[in-house]
Amino acid sequence: MNLAPRSLQGRLLAGLLGAVVLVWLAAAAAIWQDAAHELDELLDSHLAQAAALLVVRAAGDLDEDDVPTPEAPQLHRYAPRVAFQVWHEGQLALRSANAPLQPMLAPGSAPGFHAATFNAADWRVFATRGAERDVQVFVGEQRASRNDILLAIVRGMLMPLLLALPLLAVAVWAVVRAGTAPLRTLGRRLAERDPQALAPVDLPGAPAEMRPMLDALNRLFERIGTMVAAERRFTADAAHELRTPIAAIRTQAQVALAEADSDARAHALRATLAGCDRATRLVEQLLTLSRLDTGAEPPPTTGLDLGAVAQQVVADAAPRAIGRRQDLGLDAVPGCRLQANDALLAVLLRNLVDNALRYSPAGAEVRVAVDRVAGADGDRVRLVVEDAGPGLADADLARLGERFFRVLGSGQDGSGLGWSIVRRIADVQGARIAVARSAVLGGLAVTVDWPAA
Repeated sequence: MNLAPRSLQGRLLAGLLGAVVLVWLAAAAAIWQDAAHELDELLDSHLAQAAALLVVRAAGDLDEDDVPTPEAPQLHRYAPRVAFQVWHEGQLALRSANAPLQPMLAPGSAPGFHAATFNAADWRVFATRGAERDVQVFVGEQRASRNDILLAIVRGMLMPLLLALPLLAVAVWAVVRAGTAPLRTLGRRLAERDPQALAPVDLPGAPAEMRPMLDALNRLFERIGTMVAAERRFTADAAHELRTPIAAIRTQAQVALAEADSDARAHALRATLAGCDRATRLVEQLLTLSRLDTGAEPPPTTGLDLGAVAQQVVADAAPRAIGRRQDLGLDAVPGCRLQANDALLAVLLRNLVDNALRYSPAGAEVRVAVDRVAGADGDRVRLVVEDAGPGLADADLARLGERFFRVLGSGQDGSGLGWSIVRRIADVQGARIAVARSAVLGGLAVTVDWPAA
């Protein structure tokens, strides 16, 4: 069974209180050891001093009276815990009331401290000799008395600390709870947050240790928001881009169903298959754009002839122009090579040509020109698409490229995504776009420049 605290607050409390208890025990052991040492030193000095006084007294008494004094009076309540003997010429000359009649130590014991047992107790005895070698003094103290004194000293020092432990525990709990309050606040805010909300989390007063976590969380929300927006853009782009090839496939299928001639039917079916292939390529292009939106690696580029790509796009758009009796022309200078991705480049051209045909009236002219021009930063390849449509007002030109933005009253269907796709592809491929009114046809003139390969 796992008994470890699960919450961060519980872990901090257990760790801090455990550390406090361990430190308290270590301090108590150190205090006990130090107090015992100091007490032994103090009481040993008293024993030695008492022995010295007895030596002096015994010398005077023996010289003057030469009459042994059998017992000394007890003047203090701790007197029974201290005993002494004065031996002269092997005879007991002086002793305390609790001292035995036999020597505390073996006769002839070396001066200094010794351990002895008498009167059913353990004693610490100090032995010394008088001025005359035949005088020997023993002063002893019960070991139990030292332990009692040591216990009283340590108890007086540690008891307040022991009583303070519960108060310290409460203080530690309060501090830890206050310190982890921002975490609980963050948890409540995240729990109360709407599942669709991707706005940054703001936690005023958050400690510095939480700031990296908040920053990482906000960056995660930002990435999720980018991915969600990219998914929505992909869905809208797919609906926008697939409408035309699906309509063409449907038209060819209807032609094949209605055609009695086998050759014409086979031609319509081949056109249907070609439309399916174009739709497949278009899906791949949309997936590429989706990866660009999510910050993936840009697609690989190769050296391309912009004129050849424009020729294919214009050829694909020609049936639509013929259906509206529009004059779609291409003027491409040879050798206009650039470094780009062929799929994205075709999508950009097709959107520009499709917009020009869509917003030009029936019977109008649409021009596509590809040229190589000199610039301040080197040669550039230029694409110009001009139409004879109504053009755009300055306010509408400023908003051109916004997703789902469409000019009201144009009479054309659409989702307003074509220009958004054009802008994104130009950004990825390092192209510059300029939009103005066509001086020749009177409609919109779109100029796109790439660095020449």
